[in-house]
Amino acid sequence: MGAPRLLAGLDQAPRLDRVAHLTTHGSLPRYRPDELVDLADNIDLRGRGGAGFPFSRKLRAVMRSARGREGQTAVVVNGSEGEPSCLKDTALLLHAPHLVLDGALLAAAAISAEDVVVGVTRTDVEQSVRAAVAERGPAGRRVRVALLPERFVTGEGTAHINGLNGGETLPSGQKVRTSERGLNGVPTLLSNTETFAQLAVAARLGALDYRTAGLPAEPGTVLLTVAGSTVVETPTGAALSYILELCGTDPGQGVLVGGYHGKWLDPGSARAAEVSRQSLDSLGARLGAGAVLPLPEDTCPAGEVARVTRWMAKESAGQCGPCVRGLPALADVLEDAIRGGGAAALETVQARLKAVLGRGACSHPDGTSRFVASALSVFPDEFRDHALGSGCGRRVLGALPLPQDESPERLVVDWTLCKGHGLCVDIVPDVVRLDADGFPAQASMPVPGRLRPKALRAVRRCPALALRIQD
Repeated sequence: MGAPRLLAGLDQAPRLDRVAHLTTHGSLPRYRPDELVDLADNIDLRGRGGAGFPFSRKLRAVMRSARGREGQTAVVVNGSEGEPSCLKDTALLLHAPHLVLDGALLAAAAISAEDVVVGVTRTDVEQSVRAAVAERGPAGRRVRVALLPERFVTGEGTAHINGLNGGETLPSGQKVRTSERGLNGVPTLLSNTETFAQLAVAARLGALDYRTAGLPAEPGTVLLTVAGSTVVETPTGAALSYILELCGTDPGQGVLVGGYHGKWLDPGSARAAEVSRQSLDSLGARLGAGAVLPLPEDTCPAGEVARVTRWMAKESAGQCGPCVRGLPALADVLEDAIRGGGAAALETVQARLKAVLGRGACSHPDGTSRFVASALSVFPDEFRDHALGSGCGRRVLGALPLPQDESPERLVVDWTLCKGHGLCVDIVPDVVRLDADGFPAQASMPVPGRLRPKALRAVRRCPALALRIQD
C-alpha cells in the first residue's frame, strides 16, 4: 500500500513527541498565503470530516471576510468524533498531535489568525494535545485546547463553534458561515483534524510529491476506521474489499460507508467499490468521516439497524420537532416492524422516514432517515421476514458499535401512582417512551448526564408524583 504519511513513525513509538515528530517529518516550511491556497488547490485538498468541501475555498472565504473585519481571524480544529464508529481523528490527536498542530499553525499564519483552538470531546485526547502544545513552547499565536460534551451533534460546525464560545453545544439552526462569523464572532477557518494533518504533510512534500500517492484526480491518502476499531491509512483508489481483507474481515452481509449518516452497500457493490469519491458517488455513497462498517454474517441486520436508530434518536439536539418527536417515533415504528408488526408497520416506517426529511435545524434527521432508508433497500428480505413474523433467527451481536451506557442514574416509575398523564415524555423524550396505552414503556430508564436537569424537571412536574431518580 506504500509508506504511511499521516501515521509515519508510529511503528517506532506509540506517540510522537516534538523531537520524534521532527525526526520523522522534518521542519515545517514557510508558505505565503497565496502559496498555501495554491498548494491546497493543486492537491485538491478537501475536508475529511464528512462534507468534503474544498479547503482552498475555505481559506479564500476567510481571507475575504477578514478584509471587512479589521483583519481578525481564527482557526478551529474540529477534533470531536461523536460517532462511535469513527476513531481516525482521535488516533491522530493521541498519537501524532504535532502533525495536526503544524497544519493548524500553517493555516493560521496564512490568514493572520491570532487564535488556534482545538475542540475535543475525550479527556485522553485533551491531555495529549495539551502536552503537545506545551512541548512546542511559545508559538507566536494563542493555541488552546477546549473540552466539549461528547455527543453526536458536537461535530456539527455551528454546534462546535457555539460550544467553544461558551454556549450550548447545539446546532444554531441558521445558515451561518463560520468563514464570516465563528470563534468569538470573527471569521474562522474551521476544519477537521485529518484535514490539517494532510495540509502539514503536503506542505513538506510539495504538490508534485504529494500526488505520487493515490489517484490523479484524488491524490494522496485517507484515514479509515474499519469495523469501529481499526484505523488504517490508504492511498485513494485502493479496493475497498482489499482494505477489509487487510483488516481481517470481508463485506459480509453488506458494508456501511460513511458512518451512521452514511449508506449501506450490498456485498457486490462493496467488492466493486474503491476508496475514492468518484467510485462511491457512482454507488450513491460517500466516504464522509471515513467510517467503514462491514456487517458479519452471524448478526441480525434489522436488529442492528434498529439499535443504532434508537441511539441516534437519543443523540439528537432536542431543539426541533423532527428530532424531538420524529426520530424517537421512527425508532418506535422500526422496532415495532421487526417485532412482527406486519406489512402495515413497514409502510409506517416509510411514512416516518419521509416525515423528518428536510425539516431539521441541522442534518441529523436527514442523515438518520437516509441511514434507515438505505438499510431497508439493501436488506429488504430481512425487514420483510421480521415484519411478517418469521425473522432471521440470528441474535443482535452489536457489530455496529455504540458507546456503553455508563449512566449511574435511572428514571424510575412507580406503577402504583402513575396515571398516564404523559408530561414526562414531553419534558424528556430522549429518555421516556410511551406504550400504546400512553404509559411509560419501561419502569426504569437510564438518564445520560446531559439530560439529568430535564429528568429532574420531569420528576418535579409529574402530577401523580410517580417518578424518581435512582442510582
